[in-house]
Amino acid sequence: MPNAISASFVALVARSLLFNVAFYLNLFLHMLVAIPTFVLPQPIMVQISRSWGATSLWLLRTICGIKVEWHGREKIPPGPLLVAAKHQSAWETFALLPLFPNPTAIVKRELFRIPLFGWCMWKCGMIGIDRSSGRDALTGMVGRTRAALARGRQVIIFPEGTRRAPGAAPDYKLGIVQLYAGLDAPCLPIALNSGLFWPRRRFVRYPGTVRVEILDPLPPHLPKREFFARLRHDIETATARLVAQGERDVAA
Repeated sequence: MPNAISASFVALVARSLLFNVAFYLNLFLHMLVAIPTFVLPQPIMVQISRSWGATSLWLLRTICGIKVEWHGREKIPPGPLLVAAKHQSAWETFALLPLFPNPTAIVKRELFRIPLFGWCMWKCGMIGIDRSSGRDALTGMVGRTRAALARGRQVIIFPEGTRRAPGAAPDYKLGIVQLYAGLDAPCLPIALNSGLFWPRRRFVRYPGTVRVEILDPLPPHLPKREFFARLRHDIETATARLVAQGERDVAA
């Protein structure tokens, strides 16, 4: 039995290592393809980012045995949209891109400084924020998000600001309320359990099924308190259910 456990763990580590190599190679190849598009219209770069997300999901399924179940895709409204997703893992930073026709995301401005990768993010129209700038950062984020929505884009944001392990107490930032209040677009909440299979700050990728639940959109212009309470309740209630379901699957 100890030998069997050891062998299975070695295989798990080997698959995780192979995936990490393939993941970054896939990213590098997509960035190479993207270089000529710097002089072309932005939608071409956006489609390259969606391709990177889709191929990364394929690699994850093929190498690590991590599948995805999407629930509620029919709830995605057409046109401009604010997307508020649970953030448990690096998984959702790429996996959500193929879900939308013209996605962008709110990211740390420091990422723009990474050679080639940051340039691609800039060309994609990603919205960089400097968290150290306080109120100025929030004002700029609202303005750039409003401009992205005016172009019909779907803007992805993680309301907690950073990854939270499955089961950890939620920590929603009030910035999502100020952002929503400054826009004229619905907000689409998304729950998931990706952290069970791609844990934060961990090298190993565990086989299983990531479940993503797209929840009912929240209409624009809700009172701030109501919006914040509903967003937090809807995402956390669905996430708790998905995490429990994933944990039962792993135990079985």
